[in-house]
Amino acid sequence: MFEVLIIVVVLLLIFGASKVRRAGADLGTAVKGFRKALATPAPERPTDAAAGDASLPDAEFPEVLAARKRGSGKTGD
Repeated sequence: MFEVLIIVVVLLLIFGASKVRRAGADLGTAVKGFRKALATPAPERPTDAAAGDASLPDAEFPEVLAARKRGSGKTGD
């Protein structure tokens, strides 16, 4: 616990009380946002009825697309 106190004192000396307070508030806001994002369910991705799996992202490699069309598990070696 003593080490944490030393770290806080050094931070106060280097940055000043207002910047340390602002950084703490920003960190608290970020943690609240993260917890809120974890609590809300993610929207469901649209599915392709013909393939039966989730739609492919726009940035998929051509080799992967071709392997999926062929139904092969390999992506081309």
